[in-house]
Amino acid sequence: MKTALLFPGQGSQRVGMGRDLAVEFDVAKRTYEEADDVLGFSLSKLCFEGPEDELTLTKFTQPAILTTSIAVFRALKEKGLSFDIVAGHSLGEWSALVATGALDLRDAVKLTHLRGTFMQEAVPVGQGSMAALIGAELAQTRKLCEESSRPGEPVEPANLNGAGQIVISGHTDAVDRAIAGSKAAGIKRAIKLQVSAPFHCSMMKPAADRLAAALADIVTSTPSVPVVANVTAEPTQDPTRIKQLLVQQVTAPVRWEESVLAIEKLGVTTAYELGSGAVLKGLVGKTAKTITVTTIGEPHEVKAFTA
Repeated sequence: MKTALLFPGQGSQRVGMGRDLAVEFDVAKRTYEEADDVLGFSLSKLCFEGPEDELTLTKFTQPAILTTSIAVFRALKEKGLSFDIVAGHSLGEWSALVATGALDLRDAVKLTHLRGTFMQEAVPVGQGSMAALIGAELAQTRKLCEESSRPGEPVEPANLNGAGQIVISGHTDAVDRAIAGSKAAGIKRAIKLQVSAPFHCSMMKPAADRLAAALADIVTSTPSVPVVANVTAEPTQDPTRIKQLLVQQVTAPVRWEESVLAIEKLGVTTAYELGSGAVLKGLVGKTAKTITVTTIGEPHEVKAFTA
């Protein structure tokens, strides 16, 4: 009977996230103040009040989601939260590393702001896209991507979310070809996503290189519990390996379904999704029936945990 903490990634943001939490819990308020101080602008105001079009800019979204998740985590930690393993979806892995003490919050806020900037600048606007495939298997997705790619126009599996949901990422023309050919490939539905860049594919190589340079002087510590990494879908507590995996994660697919199954295999029966939204609860519910997931992001949910 083990407990896992799960941290959401990009797409879980919303205007107002963390606002009530910061009013109710001083530790949450201080977490946002710490992020504001590091960045030199009011990330808290952006989370609490928007505007939405700014909050959805990758360079702001990433530190905003991270800070919100850690504000929730710290409020729960004061209430006696204990856990055995952690995992995060894409950006959420950074939150997981902060929660385990592998990364300092100040470093993580600064680096996710840079990560978002690097990812946005890696591909000219309009040249990259992503699409969600519903009712897709990995083998048929790989085949579809191979058939839809051209020299200089790749499309690749990016998020292996489970329950037949796979997100593909790459050059806009290649993604469009994949969408057009998805039905013939036996895939139930293909939906183009409203994203600003093609995350988790080879087109993000310039962003990965810049992140590696930014990470070079950052200290990573041994996490207090194992972290299941997106790139390997395996637990690790090696600080040097963690830094390498954060760089690889920018271009590699998010192996979420395998990560959930790894957590289940390690004996986890209870999980808490900390932050904004309940996306991971839905994905875990479809992949591992033995794990009960509770989402915690609002003051009443923190209080319910304590009760």
